[in-house]
Amino acid sequence: MSLARAAALFAIDPAGLGGLLVRGRASPAREAFIAFALGLLPDGAPVRRVPVSISDDRLLGGLDLAGTLQAGRPVLTRGVLAEADGGALVLPMAERQAPETIARIAAAMDVGAVVAAREAADVFQPARFGVLALDESIEDEHVHPALTDRVGLHVACEEFDSPAETDRLRDAVAAARARLALVAVPDNLLSELVIAAEAFGLDSARPALLAVRVARANAALDGRSEAVADDAKIAAALVLAPRALRLPPAEQAPEEEQQTPSEEPQPPPDAGDQNTADASAQPEGEERSLDDMREVVLDAVRAAIPQDLLAKIAEGLLNRRAGGPQGKGANGARSRQRGRPAGARAGELRSGARLALLDTLRAAAPWQAVRRKERALRGRTDDAPPILVRQEDFRIRVHKPRALVATIFVVDASGSAALHRLAEAKGAVLALLAQCYVRRDEVGLIAFRGTAAELLLAPTRSLTRVRRQLAQLPGGGGTPLASGIALARETAVQTAKKGARPVLVFLTDGAANVGLNGMGGRAGADADVERASKTLKALGFSSMVVDTSARPGPQARKLAERLGARYMPLPLADAARLANAVRAHAG
Repeated sequence: MSLARAAALFAIDPAGLGGLLVRGRASPAREAFIAFALGLLPDGAPVRRVPVSISDDRLLGGLDLAGTLQAGRPVLTRGVLAEADGGALVLPMAERQAPETIARIAAAMDVGAVVAAREAADVFQPARFGVLALDESIEDEHVHPALTDRVGLHVACEEFDSPAETDRLRDAVAAARARLALVAVPDNLLSELVIAAEAFGLDSARPALLAVRVARANAALDGRSEAVADDAKIAAALVLAPRALRLPPAEQAPEEEQQTPSEEPQPPPDAGDQNTADASAQPEGEERSLDDMREVVLDAVRAAIPQDLLAKIAEGLLNRRAGGPQGKGANGARSRQRGRPAGARAGELRSGARLALLDTLRAAAPWQAVRRKERALRGRTDDAPPILVRQEDFRIRVHKPRALVATIFVVDASGSAALHRLAEAKGAVLALLAQCYVRRDEVGLIAFRGTAAELLLAPTRSLTRVRRQLAQLPGGGGTPLASGIALARETAVQTAKKGARPVLVFLTDGAANVGLNGMGGRAGADADVERASKTLKALGFSSMVVDTSARPGPQARKLAERLGARYMPLPLADAARLANAVRAHAG
């Protein structure tokens, strides 16, 4: 798919298509493509950039403090979203934008305006724009789903050569922009785009709707008044393929077509049946045409899916991860003194709270004229301060602490775990701990063997303690898997209460032969595993099952299904790759 074509479609209807998401690291080629795409917008269209550290006042608009104090009434300023009305909003490093910022941008995209309550005044400002999001994600980063769901066009930019006839393309885009409202989309094409979106696991209605709009824009760019199959192919490649979450099942020929036809001659139809035969001929042809179009659209999506994405889909690595119950620090609770600044709120100056001076002045500014008049009515003629501030105006600084992640390894140290597998598991724990030390996250260790599980190490950042415990970890004995799951659940609950987000990583082959009562027997042990798994799954903690068997078998995969966890076979990963996979899973 030509990058120039994607840029032209974006410029035809930026707000209607949601925008353009460009994947790729910063490079001269990417900058050239961005400049080319923005250059195709209408003359005079505003372009605004949204830095990662933007404040709500600059994004949404806020109170002009100096103007308000001078006028004696609220005076508002326009924010970046309103300034981008009719043009484009550029989001550099979109994967690092704060969720609050993405939520405000998404709300403006849905309504086509900025609607907010700001400092004693209601704000309603038109804000129809297309988003040009720049995605530089690495393994453990991603653009917020609220944005990727709304931005229609997704492309990867590694290389870009600007087309020679740029002026002609600009004229074509301008003509398509004027023609867009007259382009129709046939019902059968619309149906096939919806079916294709469902076939590739897209539950949201937005991708199908955006694909239809892209098909209309492409038809307008080519000078057609009605969208055709080629337009659907381009829409599927630019909208559906980058979002694909699964591969559609391969269709098999019906059994009736595989059977040999009967040798008995069929009686010729009489004249009375001729009209019926003629009437049924057209629907069959139409059905074949629909099937052909469906295959065209599905093939277009398959061809446009990146190879690495196709491999991840085939391995089932793109399943949604469940977020578990979290403690006060993990679920976004706010601390007054430590962490990332997260705005201000009304409050009292006590218990070490810090005053947000500008926010306090903004809260007091709209009421100055009223307070001075009230002061005069009370007969107070003494000199008044320049700004009358009351207790209800006080705004306290709020900080949001970073969520602490505690990765708890639950290791099968029984006789069924081969020694070299246990060594790889130990290496993965040490590799992950080195990463956690930099991020100030924690690692815990549970081992189960013999008749019960044991908490060898509560979540910690101590590298020395983990190394000592891993070196002393023995192997052999029975496999009390249910006991390991039960202890993992208790440890995760205690970890969440302390404000961390627990991530459970089970390293086991999934075979159990010792129950919760310490007695042997595979049937009873498996029943205990099922009950313990259901209890843990109900809590919703993020978890992962690493199959440590020499050959990946059904038992570990079954355990992952019971836990609602991601499954990963260890034969495909050494210690370093396993640590990276766990880090990415923890987010």
